[in-house]
Amino acid sequence: MNARPDARDFASPQKFGIGQPVPRAEDPVLVRGEGRYTDDLALDGQVYGVFVRSPVAHGILDGIDAEAALALPGVLAVLTAADLDGYGGIGNGLPFKNQDGSDMRKPAQPSLATGKVRYVGEPVALVVAETLAGARDAAEAVVLAITDLPVVTTPEEAAAEGAPLLYDDVPGNLALDFRTGDAAATEAAFAGAAHVTRLPLINNRLVINPMEPRAAIGVHEAESGRFTLHVGSQGVFGLRNGLADGVLKLPREQVRVLTGHVGGSFGMKAPVYPEYLPLLHAAKVLGRPVRWTDQRSESFLSDHHGRDVAVDAELALDAEGRFLAYRLRGVANMGGYLNPLSPLFQTINIARNMVGVYRTPVYDVAIACLFTNTTPIGAYRGAGRPEGNYFIERLIDTAAAETGRDRVALRRLNHIRPEDMPYRAPSGMTYDSGDFPAVLDRALAAADWDGFSARRAESEAAGKLRGIGIGDYLEITAPPTNEMGGIRFEEDGTVTILTGTLDYGQGHATPFAQVLHDRLGIPVDRIRLLQGDSDQLIAGGGTGGSKSLMASGAAIVEAGDLVIEKGREAAASVLEAGPGDIEFRDGRFVIAGTDRGIALIDLAARVRAGLPDPAAPRSLDVAHIHKESPSAFPNGCHVAEVEVDPETGVAAVVRYTSVNDFGTVVNPMLVEGQIHGGVVQGIGQALMERTAYDEQGQLVTGSFMDYCLPRASDSPSVGFASHPVPATTNPLGVKGCGEAGCAGSLPAVMNALVDALRPRGIAHLNMPATPLAIWSALQEAGTQEAA
Repeated sequence: MNARPDARDFASPQKFGIGQPVPRAEDPVLVRGEGRYTDDLALDGQVYGVFVRSPVAHGILDGIDAEAALALPGVLAVLTAADLDGYGGIGNGLPFKNQDGSDMRKPAQPSLATGKVRYVGEPVALVVAETLAGARDAAEAVVLAITDLPVVTTPEEAAAEGAPLLYDDVPGNLALDFRTGDAAATEAAFAGAAHVTRLPLINNRLVINPMEPRAAIGVHEAESGRFTLHVGSQGVFGLRNGLADGVLKLPREQVRVLTGHVGGSFGMKAPVYPEYLPLLHAAKVLGRPVRWTDQRSESFLSDHHGRDVAVDAELALDAEGRFLAYRLRGVANMGGYLNPLSPLFQTINIARNMVGVYRTPVYDVAIACLFTNTTPIGAYRGAGRPEGNYFIERLIDTAAAETGRDRVALRRLNHIRPEDMPYRAPSGMTYDSGDFPAVLDRALAAADWDGFSARRAESEAAGKLRGIGIGDYLEITAPPTNEMGGIRFEEDGTVTILTGTLDYGQGHATPFAQVLHDRLGIPVDRIRLLQGDSDQLIAGGGTGGSKSLMASGAAIVEAGDLVIEKGREAAASVLEAGPGDIEFRDGRFVIAGTDRGIALIDLAARVRAGLPDPAAPRSLDVAHIHKESPSAFPNGCHVAEVEVDPETGVAAVVRYTSVNDFGTVVNPMLVEGQIHGGVVQGIGQALMERTAYDEQGQLVTGSFMDYCLPRASDSPSVGFASHPVPATTNPLGVKGCGEAGCAGSLPAVMNALVDALRPRGIAHLNMPATPLAIWSALQEAGTQEAA
């Protein structure tokens, strides 16, 4: 049993500085069941809300009869859209343009349906009662009068001539006719190509399913008129601004958002949702807190879904196998309404990330984004980054097979090389760092690529098919926007970091403390993290796009420098020396050339008590804003081995290796955990997770009885190694790691699967490659071979 570290250990850079595998600070609380999630809160006088949701996918909302519901015991109110007059809808501020230069069509989403319903699960009314059971009973008593309209559930159906329109002012259901790249140069490249690989590719729709369902509590203070929303989120500052500016139409200081622990999100809990406004308004009307927690069956319908893009992908090669261009023509499903950040991930994120680690001179991407009668699509882990990497990696494997080239050699030939850095990609992004050939070579060695034939033979002897696949990926992280780096010295001797990013499972407290410890020498056991109170923040970009450590880390470093600057002035007063004679090292201010000094924590206490010099700082606290910095480019190579039982179609990932370049790794243990999670989610999307609607727009896979998530038994042991090439664009040299597991695993697993099936005549299979899909493909291939 390991001995508990003593106080000196917590101050040791060898144990707790940057690069050390420090355990997550919050884990003891969480594993004891002492976490405080939104549903754990109990506010005085709280009442319970339950939403009435549309049971049909498309229809005219003729009326809502709440008379029976209101007559039930304990029912306090039934709110409909008519009660929300004067508030705003949920909008989309992205400045996308159609190919003809016109603006993207982006009708606002009402918080409660009015006039029409556009997907099953759309909220129509909020029932509030003294008890949860009473609210549920009353919700079932609300009668909706809806005239059914024809339904479209796929972009192809929505785009068809004569298709029913979701919006009268959106012709052809087309939200955006997106195009980017150099069309003329791409056309010329394809015209002169020695070989063109073409592949229809689907990035399948996913139900996101975090462990913690969405929940919220609306509070209104009658005297001040101020609203407070307790809610799981990915950043309280941005969510507060979105609620105040667009929905409540109030000054931002009149709105507060509080977030405690969050049980997963993966992009899903970031935006404003329709449920939030009715809860807040009900709290105002009733003068009591109104709480709501989604049931899992509702979550399948009402949480935004992920992915859902289908493309015809093409890759042009010259006679030597060098990439000349890639081209995409595709459709993306928006669902019934635009998510506040759609279609960023289905369009520009795919185009930029598809360039990956390869010298691809030009591209041309055109994607039609269409409304359908399905749950809206939003961000899901990677948000366009895994999609882009999946598309290019599947094209490369297919091109290698079609031209008789070795798939590893084809990648090596086209790699951007270290001497090419900085590399200006056709996306307009400039890669600042990376050694992609070395990462590939190291991954192949770690995966024992050369020994695969023996493992394949062993599988064949057991009646199984075995394949090996590569996912050679690069992600463009979201650019960090303004981010707060606050440092506050508390009276009890602890130090609080204030930041606008937000931990929803990643474990921010520990790596942020390591950064501050490294900068200021403060023992990590004295460092606290405040991230979930919008009242305490002056900026905050939230967590998403693998940018948290780039943003908050840079903000903490800069704030630490400001603390040192203020501390030098204060220490000069305490030590009776000139500021120019004061040095800072190892957490202490000392007079240069002497051993006279004072520890930073002690100095903060002295300053708080008041220094005699009126010119000395009155506090060492800092509230700093880190300005925008460039995106980073995490990259890596994942190698998967998949074994298939041809009798049943069941595929299993039996071996998995990853080598990743995340730049400076602050906490390798947490980074490895992020990779594990992303890899398993990629395996789920590739082999299991199928979201299906019937012709009436009903979600057929609406529960865990019908929707398959990966379990522990489906996950291989994930090999992890780092090959860091520090970024040059932020002070820590970090690159971001949260979404990389998906970007590497989708192509690695599917390339391995096709490699296993290729000897049976199967050159391509789309996700999700369920047992039925694999078995059916094998049967069809066998029939064709027999014929």
